[in-house]
Amino acid sequence: MTDVRVKLLAYMLAVIALISIGFAAAWFWQANAYGQVIASAQSDHQKDLATVSAAGTRQAREALAKQQAVEQKLAALDKTGTEEKGKLNAENDTLRRAVADGTRRLRIAGSCSARDGNVSGTASAAGVGNAGTIELNRETGQAVLDLRRDIIADQAALRAAQSYIKNVCR
Repeated sequence: MTDVRVKLLAYMLAVIALISIGFAAAWFWQANAYGQVIASAQSDHQKDLATVSAAGTRQAREALAKQQAVEQKLAALDKTGTEEKGKLNAENDTLRRAVADGTRRLRIAGSCSARDGNVSGTASAAGVGNAGTIELNRETGQAVLDLRRDIIADQAALRAAQSYIKNVCR
């Protein structure tokens, strides 16, 4: 019986060895398959990162190009507005100097009428009637031209804001 036990023990050891070899082979095969899956996943991840990076770079370039285009529009608008305002201010300064030195006079067209209620009936009877123009003294002329300068500045600012909204904000 000891022979039978020895044979049975040998068969059992052989079966255990075969099972162990099978487990080891399956373990290595599965580890290799997981390694390939992981390598494939890492490769896909690297491709995705490259795609995202390229898209981000493209978007950054586009945003920079848009910003530069807006800056160029703003510079052109500023140049145009500044030139126009400078031209109008130079004209106003020429008028101011001419009024100040007496070579030009500032007149305002107007009329007075007793019928409209602007002048009393006694003034109308005294001969005020309809005046063609009213000549302003130098100080008043300078004040009117100062107001004109301020109006030029306000209109230039308004045109600049409208141009900005019209050309840049769209």
